[in-house]
Amino acid sequence: MPSTEETTAHQDRPVVSPTRRDEIAAAGSELIGGPVGRWAWLGGSRLTPVRVVALVAIGMFALGMVQKMPCYEWAWFRGASSQYTHACYSDIPHLYLGRGFADNLVPYFDRLNGDMQYLEYPVLTGLFMEVASWLTPGGSIQYREQMYWMVNAGMLMICAVVIAVCVARTHRRRPWDALLVALAPAFALTATINWDLLAVALTAAAMLMWSRGRTLAFGILIGLATAAKLYPVLVLGPLFVLCWRAGRFREYGTALLGTAGAWLAVNLPVMLLAPEGWKKFYTFSQERQVDFGSFWLIITQRTGQSLEVDTVNTYAMVLMVLACAGIGLLALTAPRRPRFAQLAFLVVAAFILTNKVYSPQYVLWLVPLAALARPRWRDFLIWQTCEVMYYLGIWMYLAYTTSGDAHKGLPAEGYQLAIALHLAGTLYLCAMVVRDALLPERDGVRTDGTDDPSGGVLDGAKDVFVLGQARRALEHTARTVEAPRVEWGVRPPGAA
Repeated sequence: MPSTEETTAHQDRPVVSPTRRDEIAAAGSELIGGPVGRWAWLGGSRLTPVRVVALVAIGMFALGMVQKMPCYEWAWFRGASSQYTHACYSDIPHLYLGRGFADNLVPYFDRLNGDMQYLEYPVLTGLFMEVASWLTPGGSIQYREQMYWMVNAGMLMICAVVIAVCVARTHRRRPWDALLVALAPAFALTATINWDLLAVALTAAAMLMWSRGRTLAFGILIGLATAAKLYPVLVLGPLFVLCWRAGRFREYGTALLGTAGAWLAVNLPVMLLAPEGWKKFYTFSQERQVDFGSFWLIITQRTGQSLEVDTVNTYAMVLMVLACAGIGLLALTAPRRPRFAQLAFLVVAAFILTNKVYSPQYVLWLVPLAALARPRWRDFLIWQTCEVMYYLGIWMYLAYTTSGDAHKGLPAEGYQLAIALHLAGTLYLCAMVVRDALLPERDGVRTDGTDDPSGGVLDGAKDVFVLGQARRALEHTARTVEAPRVEWGVRPPGAA
């Protein structure tokens, strides 16, 4: 991509400066000299927006690693409670030993000792974990666990930079919106809890490819992302409805084939050679009990009754189907076709909200989509505040449950409040995105007349199928176009 696009998409349409359009961004810019002036020269510097975003992302990721230092140095290895009271827990060092990487076992092929018979992660994530174990140096088991976390942190930092850069480039004229990702506090705090950033990076790259009209590359990347985590495949649902509204079935078919081909290329060898190990992720997801962060946990704790797994699975599926139906209806009835990023955010959020578990690192799935769907600092920071409060709440609750009679931490009632807070924060951001879709004149991305900068082939495309009020508007437009053209002041041929 030409370097001139870092500062301008078109000569008459410069890069959007958030400090001129967002009150919170303008107020925050006072720390570095205030909002961009009217006569500011935005070109000619090596610190282009994308490079600044990448550097900020690295800096925030490093701060997140520093926050984990108490655990890295001792708390992971001295009792269960310490890693919670310091709010620095991570699955990575514990699973190095617990999932056989310390013993050089092959994921999915070698059976594990204990209650987990095989690695319970998708194949591409398992490969990521295995590569990190190859790069881990020898030594005592504690040293190897520390180095395994450090190696994974380095690999995940690359993923974080990829995410920030892809978000900065997806909306050509709005690269500074990626600072929402780079500066997100919940992003930095949860980045090294688990391996979610791999799937998030592949999804962000896929969104970038779709915005450039590269439908096959988009499909391949979504297929790879789904091979690393299940949620990325969900974005194909709203994309289908948007392509249906715009009549872009051929492009959607290309993306769908790319997704299926890439997913099969990764999964099929393991599926055929180690079927029991391969299906563990899917059976574990099905059999998993109600867990942390979900509203299902609030119900079980408040009522004192455990819910059957099959019952929760059924109800969660019904709620998800209803949410997807609502999102599809929104896509077909909105007065203007919603942006792809808006519906992608809504469907992933719906999946998390209705799920049996809402782990603290799941916020990573939403941050890049939120920056594209609703790039407003006020709403983004409200949501992030709720997520940070939950991040502290879950560890304080686990400290309470693991500290014995000392009860150091947050009791169940306080943890339920933390769950309700972060669910409310996610719902609030969803409501803002839905409002933007129903009232496109209030969508900050569209205030300058653009349609859907992340939409690729959908950007500027005409509607061919809509419902409700949007259908009446489309029929009115069609009648206007098909009506005979009248030129005022000109006598029609044959008139007396």
